[in-house]
Amino acid sequence: MPDLSTRLCGVRLKNPVIAASGTFGFGREYDVLYDIGQLGGISVKGLTLEPRQGNPPHRMAETASGMLNSVGLQNPGVDAFIAGDLPWLLDKRLAVIANIAGSTEEEYCRMAEKLAGTGVHMLEMNISCPNVRLGGVAFGVKPETVYSVTRAVKKRAGQPLMVKLSPNVADIAENAQAAEAAGADCVSLINTLTGIAVDAGRRRMVLANNVGGLSGPAVKPVALRMVWQASRAVGIPVVGMGGIMTGEDAAEFLLCGAQAVMVGTASFADPFACPRIVRELDAFLAAQRVRRVGEIVGALIEN
Repeated sequence: MPDLSTRLCGVRLKNPVIAASGTFGFGREYDVLYDIGQLGGISVKGLTLEPRQGNPPHRMAETASGMLNSVGLQNPGVDAFIAGDLPWLLDKRLAVIANIAGSTEEEYCRMAEKLAGTGVHMLEMNISCPNVRLGGVAFGVKPETVYSVTRAVKKRAGQPLMVKLSPNVADIAENAQAAEAAGADCVSLINTLTGIAVDAGRRRMVLANNVGGLSGPAVKPVALRMVWQASRAVGIPVVGMGGIMTGEDAAEFLLCGAQAVMVGTASFADPFACPRIVRELDAFLAAQRVRRVGEIVGALIEN
């Protein structure tokens, strides 16, 4: 049997499959179906400093080989998570990653400070959020803002800091390098691509917020390319995501240089997707006569 265990910034994962933020809630609903402790980790629903109701409906739309979402970071706030969901999650025997989002550097920093003394294993900083002090431009668009917010939060973080990179940029490698230079322990990518859905019959946008984030199998080729580029550009670990539906999909990201993967949209189509992908990855490695999952990380043969 292959050894699927790995270490991510010093945190042990029993396997490299992590439930992606925004698609798995805080794990309670899925734990009714199966023991989520089977997974390597969970990146919880994006947390903000204060509770958020999110955007009005319609907030989701199906697309060819994917989906658009514009949920708007609906969540109970970081304090409610720490008091209510975190103690339950820490009993589930998997790595708990707190995904944080903010509109200013100060908001990110305050959340990092609140989470520093908890049992959370890692922070994942979502920098695809609009920076209100820069007129709504997302933190993750320019290397200089990636560097600035990462440097500020790293000083206050009590756990390893993972920076979740946006694909809606000119050069993903440059932004990954900016995160590394600012002290990030790890980068995760890709976040969703921006898109719209149109109802031609009604001549209207489908989403109430007009623009949403595209995820699912449609984005996988882009995600693989960006993970490959980022992993060659930085010396810190990379976590890959974007359209992973099968164990072989997960293996492709590992070959491109990812040390672990996150599974998101697949869980909407199949609530059992995460444990199934763990099993399929195990079977794939066994068929390839791979003893340890780390043997295929970055082992892609380039032409």
